[in-house]
Amino acid sequence: MDDATPGVSRPVEVIIADDHTVVRDGIRAVLERQDGEFTVVAEAADIPSMVKSVREHKPDLLTLDLTMPGGSSLGALPSCFIAHPTLAVAILTMREDPEYARQALRAGARSYVLKEAEPAELLQAFRLAVAGGNYLHPRLGALMATGAEQSGDGVALSDREREVVRLIANGYTNPEIADKLNVAERTVKTYRARAIEKLGFSSRAEITAYVRRVGLAD
Repeated sequence: MDDATPGVSRPVEVIIADDHTVVRDGIRAVLERQDGEFTVVAEAADIPSMVKSVREHKPDLLTLDLTMPGGSSLGALPSCFIAHPTLAVAILTMREDPEYARQALRAGARSYVLKEAEPAELLQAFRLAVAGGNYLHPRLGALMATGAEQSGDGVALSDREREVVRLIANGYTNPEIADKLNVAERTVKTYRARAIEKLGFSSRAEITAYVRRVGLAD
């Protein structure tokens, strides 16, 4: 894959990951009708082959079934992002559940669309993901908007907490962050603890996904 803008100066390179051949064929057919806008570089029917394909092809877009053999779809995303940090992920699923959608966005997916969607909706979800935006099925978006839960994007981190989180995602250790921010290591630990408490997760993979999603990454 080159650095030209996908979908503008070259086709958007896509990997289709779903354990049902008929679904993969359907997505491929929708994409191939778009006059060269997309090109399918690989298909995968299980999690290990999906991760391997992402590492090999480094596509612009991964369309991913939420439930596949060989592991957790969302659990495999950190490995995909490590292999290809600019990867856009669109979840394509039958699960119309705000909690699954919330988990998918937290894991770094940009779009969450139902398999019942018409081709125009699929394409909208795919194009938005590649462009760096987000897409949620309208009914799910409404359910999430009216719910009491607050999304990860709505977390109110202080400037220092945001900076510490960004540096954690970029691989810095507590001592390195302390040196970079010219503060004591115990101060870094305090900021880190506060941020983790607000975000509701602590692993570096989840923090990295959050940083990518809210635009804090370098």
